[in-house]
Amino acid sequence: MSARIYQRPKNAMQSGKALLDQWILDFVPAEAKRPDPLMGWAGSGDTQTQVTLRFGSREEAVAYAEKHGIAATVHATPPRRLKLQAYADNFR
Repeated sequence: MSARIYQRPKNAMQSGKALLDQWILDFVPAEAKRPDPLMGWAGSGDTQTQVTLRFGSREEAVAYAEKHGIAATVHATPPRRLKLQAYADNFR
């Protein structure tokens, strides 16, 4: 059982920064999804992909994974860069 640990990304549709301090532990799918013969929906028998655990810090998520024997990969958060520009730049 393997998982990935990452920090929640900022929503591109909103300017708010709520919940950006949360760290997420998602399980990697163990099997590929296949289409259902009746409805055509994509699905699999792997129920671990439905589990999402939220932690307050990176260290808590890593400690949980180590305690339960989960091989976790930590994905670093890219640095946020602000693009400062004036309203007048839209008309140049």
